[in-house]
Amino acid sequence: MKNTAIIIPTRLEARRFPNKPLAEINSKPMILHVLNKAKESKVGEVFVATPDKKIFDIVKDNGGIAIMTQNNHLSGSDRIYEVYSKKLKNNVDLIINLQGDMPNIDPNTISKLEKLMRDNQCDIGTLASPIKDNNEIVDENVVKVKVDETLKEHSFLKAKDFFRKKKDLNNDKVYHHLGLYIFTNDALTRYVKLKRSKLEIERNLEQMRAMENNMVVKVGMTLSMPLSVDTEEDLQKVKKEMEKL
Repeated sequence: MKNTAIIIPTRLEARRFPNKPLAEINSKPMILHVLNKAKESKVGEVFVATPDKKIFDIVKDNGGIAIMTQNNHLSGSDRIYEVYSKKLKNNVDLIINLQGDMPNIDPNTISKLEKLMRDNQCDIGTLASPIKDNNEIVDENVVKVKVDETLKEHSFLKAKDFFRKKKDLNNDKVYHHLGLYIFTNDALTRYVKLKRSKLEIERNLEQMRAMENNMVVKVGMTLSMPLSVDTEEDLQKVKKEMEKL
């Protein structure tokens, strides 16, 4: 069985930007932009996982598949697992966790990650891009990933660490991490059953739970880094970017 599903976990409640999924870009709610990009990747069926009826209705009314989930999940991974366990358990072997706040993600980025995962064995796959300047290094909103070798076009290298705060990088191979993940079904099942780990809590990075439990996380290269919308300011940047298209 070789089938991939893309699941977009999303909710209205957000500390920094409430109702973010419904924020309009080019007269369309952000969640619909993400949904359409996922469909354009053509890697598999796309599901929106949400505890909110407003999001559910908008997705359904625009031809998407929405699944209502519990509202008490601590992470997006828990939310996508609920959809996987209810609807997809015997139908897919790979699950992509696509964040609902990346409306300008390139569909080719999604399909590249899926291909890398098909061609290489690991528990979890993700992507990263070169760090452009020192501002990215010191910005704690930019998650960094460390690997042992230089990332190249077709690389899929084992991640050594993920962090937010600036470190003495020396000659370390450190890249700007893109919050897009692909799990094997076994890895997702194992991951959500693990307790939150020390570094996951300290760094506010879910992937550290996998790292601290010896799950193999591999990183591929992307030169296309979507803008992630966490604030109203981010939304204005994305609007300007997408108006050019």
